Amino acid sequence: MILKLLRSTLVFSCVILLASCSNFNKKGGGAGDAGSDSDTVGGTPLPFAFDSYAIDPADDATLQSVAQFLQGNPNTIIIAGFTDERGTPEYNRGLGESRAEAVRDYLVHQGADASKLQTVSFGAEMPVDPGSDEDAWAKNRRAEFGVVK
Repeated sequence: MILKLLRSTLVFSCVILLASCSNFNKKGGGAGDAGSDSDTVGGTPLPFAFDSYAIDPADDATLQSVAQFLQGNPNTIIIAGFTDERGTPEYNRGLGESRAEAVRDYLVHQGADASKLQTVSFGAEMPVDPGSDEDAWAKNRRAEFGVVK
């Protein structure tokens, strides 16, 4: 019972945190400014192909920016994985987790401190685009970043 309550509280906190994320810049400056009040990372979601958690090499620059942010800040980052609406809730939750873990592993491989990275999966919950076509599905297959204060 207590574990369910803690898990629900964590999920709710992540939803609130991710809903407030809008860009990679910190308030008052760029991603590398130390000492600024930081609350967001990752305004551009990291896209994924259908039914995949492979990171596209075209996203290296985005991930390098996140790695640099981590080196210059004491904050912990939450990496949230999302899917489109196709698939069962269980499958989508697992795929979202695989996406978040793939991003985490990539960042750790680039030298990020693993203790500063948390992952969560929302599966098909919280779509960016509620449509049911390929354009909407492509937007919803993503990973996003949020800063834990």
